[in-house]
Amino acid sequence: MDNSQPQLTAILTTYFIVVGVIALVSIAIKLFVWWKIFSKAGYSGALSLLVAFVPLAEIVLLFYLALAEWPVLQELAALRRGSGFGGYPQQPPAGPGYPQPPVGPGYPSYPQQ
Repeated sequence: MDNSQPQLTAILTTYFIVVGVIALVSIAIKLFVWWKIFSKAGYSGALSLLVAFVPLAEIVLLFYLALAEWPVLQELAALRRGSGFGGYPQQPPAGPGYPQPPVGPGYPSYPQQ
């Protein structure tokens, strides 16, 4: 009976090491996937840290991502309206101190103001 105690300890130690490694790998994969999702939506990728370590935050942020208008879509809508992003005009102002956009084939042409 003395011989079975060290074997049990070795088996349990191996089991917990394997489970721990699997848990760390799954957390790393989860961080990577959420980081990519937040980055592509236009949010900071660091929000994935909140999702990975706060269980309730994953559900809340998932609903937020589903229902909110993403910054990427806001920027796209502004560009489609022709106003640029953030209300800035697409063409930089003319005058000294402002670099002018390149002109020629392959470059967009801006209307004269």
